[in-house]
Amino acid sequence: MSNLYKFLNTMRTKQCLLWLCYSCILWLSACTKLDNGDYVMPITLYEKLQGTWTLTDLKQIDETAKIAGLKPDEMSLYNQFDFNTLQIVLETDDDGIPTIYQVTGNAPVLFETNGFWELENPFPMADGSAPIIQLYRDAEKSILTGKLHVVGMPGASPQMELKLTRSQAGVPYVSYLYQLTDLNLK
Repeated sequence: MSNLYKFLNTMRTKQCLLWLCYSCILWLSACTKLDNGDYVMPITLYEKLQGTWTLTDLKQIDETAKIAGLKPDEMSLYNQFDFNTLQIVLETDDDGIPTIYQVTGNAPVLFETNGFWELENPFPMADGSAPIIQLYRDAEKSILTGKLHVVGMPGASPQMELKLTRSQAGVPYVSYLYQLTDLNLK
């Protein structure tokens, strides 16, 4: 009986040692770093906004009439003053950083026709508020010339709406609502 006991004892010891080695190998192999590719920059709103945008409608909104409940409080300017030739080009560099903007066409100028642009925040706002495109005269972005609110963000459809508001002493009196289509996706 003692030989059988010794044999079983060594057999159990071998099994225990084998399971211990197997567990250590599994534990050590789990410590390797998984490399699933290179770092990718986060997706920004610049990807949706960059491109050549063609005007499809322009509405002038009388903000004081709207507040007072007077009609008409808005009118379309699209077929007047040659606005149907207006295009807005928002350019970005290879890294997706905004560079220049340009407004082309024979329409009356409502904001500067060229310069530099950027968003106040390149990511969607958590509170759902409209992103704001800031327009600058210089490359250093120190001379702000205007702000356009992106009230309709392109996404599933290639349409964008920009709103330019004029105000006096902080009180808005007129807004222009630009309805645009991406020329590259027509």
